[in-house]
Amino acid sequence: MKVRVHVSLKPGVLDPQGRAIQHSLEGLGFSGVNQVRQGKLIELDVDEAVTDDQLDEMCRKLLANMVIENYRVERPEEKGTAA
Repeated sequence: MKVRVHVSLKPGVLDPQGRAIQHSLEGLGFSGVNQVRQGKLIELDVDEAVTDDQLDEMCRKLLANMVIENYRVERPEEKGTAA
């Protein structure tokens, strides 16, 4: 099963890469972009047996720097279920 982990900087943490992207967009003539925050997307192919707690532990210990970053784990929607 593919799992996605979205990692982003916490609010208030300076984002020099985001600022560089914003500056480059302005230099290319794109206006109206007020702020850019860059993050990262990590895709994991894991067994069905891997639990949410295990994924959280992976994020806290390696995939995200908990001092300056937040993360969100996205599991695929289960097929055949209706709300």
